[in-house]
Amino acid sequence: MEVAIEKSWKELLQPEFEKPYFEDLTHFVKHEYKHGTVYPPGKLIFNAFDCCPFDACKVVILGQDPYHGPGQAHGLCFSVNDGIPKPPSLVNIFKEIKEDLGKPIPQSGNLERWAVQGVLLLNATLTVRAGEAGSHQKKGWETFTDAVVQKINAEKDGVVFLLWGKYAQEKGKIIDESKHHVLKATHPSPLASKWGGWFGCRHFSQTNEFLVGQGKESIDW
Repeated sequence: MEVAIEKSWKELLQPEFEKPYFEDLTHFVKHEYKHGTVYPPGKLIFNAFDCCPFDACKVVILGQDPYHGPGQAHGLCFSVNDGIPKPPSLVNIFKEIKEDLGKPIPQSGNLERWAVQGVLLLNATLTVRAGEAGSHQKKGWETFTDAVVQKINAEKDGVVFLLWGKYAQEKGKIIDESKHHVLKATHPSPLASKWGGWFGCRHFSQTNEFLVGQGKESIDW
């Protein structure tokens, strides 16, 4: 099957594109876009991969679903387009960065600037029906993104995985922690962070310390 995705990922993931589940998923997604409003725009479904080629990937952040409100989702987990109000989880991410690194909270919630530095901002499910959280779960996307995590785990070394919340931590169970650096915290959503475990996690400084220790460039968060 022909999939429009960045060439290094395309080569790596081509076996997935040939599997029956991915063909079924493609039919489902095309039908959804044709008969309703789906986010992100079709050309941005694989934006996380397009912004962060496989060889450049040194940090992985695992999300769950794309945002399901107008103009929000653009294919990068936790990120919103320029000019769109920052969702509560992203507000808390920026608050932690400010406390951890002393960086001012940016006006824009667009995290593409992270992606182009080697941060793969990967949602478990890459599409969603407008206004219906979770509407494209269990249709095949999770199988595909599990395969992505498995490929990174098997074929790279020293990647930092940021696993925020129970869902991401379950998905990340396949990661070999003897090869990679795994950091876990509660989800940055207001409800989860209220109970502690998000603020003060210092994942951003810890990520940079680990990268620099490997001789890699730190991330300008």
